[in-house]
Amino acid sequence: MANHDEAWGRVDEFLGATLIPEDPALAEVHRSNARAGLPPIDVAPNQGKLLNLLAQLAGARRVLEVGTLGGYSTIWLARALPPDGRLITLEIDPRHAEVARANVDHADVGERVEIRVGAALQSLAALADENAEAFDLVFIDADKQNNAAYVRAALGMSHPGTVIVVDNVVRGGAILDAQPDPTAAGSREVLELLGAEPSLDATALQTVGAKGWDGLAIARVRG
Repeated sequence: MANHDEAWGRVDEFLGATLIPEDPALAEVHRSNARAGLPPIDVAPNQGKLLNLLAQLAGARRVLEVGTLGGYSTIWLARALPPDGRLITLEIDPRHAEVARANVDHADVGERVEIRVGAALQSLAALADENAEAFDLVFIDADKQNNAAYVRAALGMSHPGTVIVVDNVVRGGAILDAQPDPTAAGSREVLELLGAEPSLDATALQTVGAKGWDGLAIARVRG
């Protein structure tokens, strides 16, 4: 297959068709997002399933998501929670939050999901002030320039064993550029933080697929 991008997309389609049953609620999220004019930047289905499995492996009861968009990844994460579980997701755009609210309700996980609208750093500061129970899993998929700040904030609301996942950390290899653009610079900064922070044990994986060449970082708060 000479065209790598095309092959990556075809493999993603095969993996999804083979491992992930067709899901009307999740398919409707994509249609709803498109009707509302949201950008098509949701995680791929196999990545959504990975988040779901990570939350299950962590035994998560409380999940924090930074970056909601239309709620696609939110639904994957919320489905991993027990009936008394709670997911708080942060979204800066009120229109996106409105679409996400309808999507999570349609997927029958709305009672587990709280959507907070506003700049994520402000929402995170408000959460910290509430002194709420620590989160078991944190998924960060918002503006990349603030990735490191999001991880630092998440650490203050974590416990030993909390899993932190940061999406889009490779940026098509742009993290290696001598003068990376702001998003790649933010991704490189968060990787450097994950490697230097003594309270974290972390790795990162490159990914290829329907969304191109990128990657994700996974960290666990040390006991």
